[in-house]
Amino acid sequence: MAIMKGHRFPIEFDSAFPQGLVLVGEVAPDNEYQSREDRAAGRPTRQRVDEATGKRQWKATVTDPDETKAKRASFEITLLADVQPVPATPEALPGMRPIELEGLTAEPKVAGQGEFKYQSYVFRATGFKAAGSGSGSKSARSATGGEAAAKAA
Repeated sequence: MAIMKGHRFPIEFDSAFPQGLVLVGEVAPDNEYQSREDRAAGRPTRQRVDEATGKRQWKATVTDPDETKAKRASFEITLLADVQPVPATPEALPGMRPIELEGLTAEPKVAGQGEFKYQSYVFRATGFKAAGSGSGSKSARSATGGEAAAKAA
């Protein structure tokens, strides 16, 4: 049985981004392309809607501190929600805040041009949760896992 093109694989945030993500800037609507003629006619811009879920699409630029290649460290993620998602964490620096994503999925894609193609992913999420909350960071999980192992022994 083949996996169809466009399949979204659910993935845990900590597995995809072990050092977390940093939101750069703000979350903005992901609007459809509007031609010059549409603008001249005064047609309103339309926000994209996800075909699989029917939710509005929002985009945000993030940076992965774990990525070793500078060109691949920053990328856009798509947030799927009826209303604009708002990050729950304070800014660490002006315009930058650590984030964790809920409902994360990854869709494989080929990126690059010519002979310099590589495997990449389109990441989608349903919203934000406070960084360090939920399942916790990797170090917090190993500490609680160590305590559970000590109690079991």
